[in-house]
Amino acid sequence: MRGSARTLGAAAFGLLVCMLASSCGSGGDNLLSSGTTSGSPPPSGANVASAVVNSGPANNSANTLFVSVTVCVPGSTTNCQTIDDVEVDTASYGLRILSSALTVALPVQTLSTGASLLECTNFVQGYSWGPVVAADVQIAGETASSVPVQVIGDPNYTTVPDDCSGTGAAVGMEIDTVSSFGANGVLGVGPFAQDCGANCANEAVPTTYYACTTSSDCVATAVPLSAQVQNPVSLFTKDNNGVIVQLDNVASGGATSASGYLIFGVGTESNNATSASQTVLTVDESDDLTVTFNGVSYVTSFIDSGSNGIFFNDSSIPVCTQSALSAFYCPSAPVSLSATLTGANGVTATVDFTIANTATLFSTSTDLTALPELGGTYPDSSTSFDFGLPFYYGRSVATVIEGNTTKVGTGPYFAF
Repeated sequence: MRGSARTLGAAAFGLLVCMLASSCGSGGDNLLSSGTTSGSPPPSGANVASAVVNSGPANNSANTLFVSVTVCVPGSTTNCQTIDDVEVDTASYGLRILSSALTVALPVQTLSTGASLLECTNFVQGYSWGPVVAADVQIAGETASSVPVQVIGDPNYTTVPDDCSGTGAAVGMEIDTVSSFGANGVLGVGPFAQDCGANCANEAVPTTYYACTTSSDCVATAVPLSAQVQNPVSLFTKDNNGVIVQLDNVASGGATSASGYLIFGVGTESNNATSASQTVLTVDESDDLTVTFNGVSYVTSFIDSGSNGIFFNDSSIPVCTQSALSAFYCPSAPVSLSATLTGANGVTATVDFTIANTATLFSTSTDLTALPELGGTYPDSSTSFDFGLPFYYGRSVATVIEGNTTKVGTGPYFAF
C-alpha cells in the first residue's frame, strides 16, 4: 500500500476490489523456500503470528493479509486492546489504526513546543489524517514499548490542512473508515525504520507531519526520527531486523481464503534461518527496485503485500468494461506473463505470473478473497510495476530493515 511520506503517491489503490465487484464472503520453517509452502511443517515460536487472507472486517476486501495486534497504554499491562484484521503491508512503515476500531485512550504525542503531533498519510486515491500517539505494541510473543502510532479518523481532529486534503488522485477524498480502508488498521513492516526518515527530521516536509496548537491550527513541522511513526518491528527487543511473510499456494481461479504466517526476524531463530541459495534484491532509499517487462524498464517498481493485485500497464490486455472494475484487466482467457526484477545490488530474478479476467473471478457463486491472478493498470505512472499480494502466494518472502546485516546481505532488501 505504499502510503508513507517516504513513498509519496504510491499504490494504495488496490484495497476495495471486492466491494466494487459486490461479491465477498466471510472471511515451513525453512526461510525463503521457493514455490508452494503447502505441506511444509507450520512454523512455530514466539516470533510467529498467524495471518489470513479473507474479506476483512467490512466484508469488502480481496487479497488482503490480516494479523492481530495488541496495543496498550505505555507502561500498562491491563489497559490494552487486541485489534484483529490489521493489514500486513511490506511497502509502508508503521502501525496505523482506525479510530473507530480503537477503544483504549492512547496519549497523543507532543513536540518540544507543546504542540500536538499529527500526520497526513498520502495515498494515490486520497489521504488519511490523525494524531500520532504512543502505544506499547505486542504481536505474537514480540513486544515494543512506546511506539509512535498514527490514529486515523480521530473525531477530535477533524480540521485537515488544505495541502493534506488536496493530495491524491481523488482530491479531497479522506480515507478514514474501516469500510474505506477494508481493515481496522495497517501494520507497515517495510524495509525502513521510520515512515519519513531524515527528510522529515531535517525540515518540514509538506503534506506529512504537523504541529497543532489547536485542532484547527496546524503547521507543517520537522520531527525527530524517534518521534516519527515507526516500523514496530525495528523496536522489538529481539527478532527486530525484519519479517518473513509466508503464504500457502492458492490454485488458479482463487479460493475463499488463504492461510499464512508473519514471522519476525530474519536469521535470528531456527524458524527463520537464511539460505545462500535465495535471491536477495536490495532496494534504494525510496524502497524501489527495477522491473523489466515487455522490454521496458520500470525503475520505481516494488514488492508490496499491501496491494491486492499485480499492477502494471500493458495495452495488449483488455481492461474490464464494468465501470467499477475499469482499472482491472479482463482478458478473454488467462494470460501467462513474466517480468525480471533487478535489485539496487544488480541481482536479478525472473518471475512468472498469470493475469485472469477480474469480472469472471468475481462472478462465481463462491465468494473468493484469495486471488493469485488478479491484476490491473498502474495509475499515474509510466515508471512503476507493483508486485502485490499475488506475488506472495506459495512463497516465503523476507523483508530486511535498513542497516541490518544477515548472512545473505544487508538491508534494505527483499529475498525469496
